[in-house]
Amino acid sequence: MWRAEMSYFDNLPAGNLFLIGPMGVGKTTIGRQLAQELGREFKDSDREIEERTGADIPLIFELEGEIGFRRREREVIDELSQLSNIVIATGGGSVLDPDNQQCLKTRGTVIYLYASLDQLVKRTNRNKGRPLLQTDNPREKLESIMREREPIYQNLADISMETGQDSIRHVVQVLLSKLEQ
Repeated sequence: MWRAEMSYFDNLPAGNLFLIGPMGVGKTTIGRQLAQELGREFKDSDREIEERTGADIPLIFELEGEIGFRRREREVIDELSQLSNIVIATGGGSVLDPDNQQCLKTRGTVIYLYASLDQLVKRTNRNKGRPLLQTDNPREKLESIMREREPIYQNLADISMETGQDSIRHVVQVLLSKLEQ
């Protein structure tokens, strides 16, 4: 049985996997599980920034603004995307930077995870760690963000997958099947 599993994973492409998509879609959770299934290292670009700075994302936004945060994000994505056989969950807005787009597109397989606006609102509703949603109308802000980013996500994607109501395990299994093709 173990041998059969090994041959299944042997058919998957080598290289990096980059998860893109809006906040609340499950990039970190799915990425961690996908990396575990593939026996690859997992990194979350937002967590990496927090570890390197010793500050959380809201504090970085407060002190340096979005421009300062995006500069840090660009550096981290450039560095991490040069590693081999890694799964990286990127921040939702990382795709706005042309340098990030180039790194992702040329250094691995880009997986776009998406969900309905209702799902995203529900998943991000109580999370104070999302500076862009600290507004009177988070739903309207998410809608605006998606209008701007959706075409970029679609353009960069090698694979697209709706996370919707499916379990993490099911999403990961479908992704593994898509990667095998």
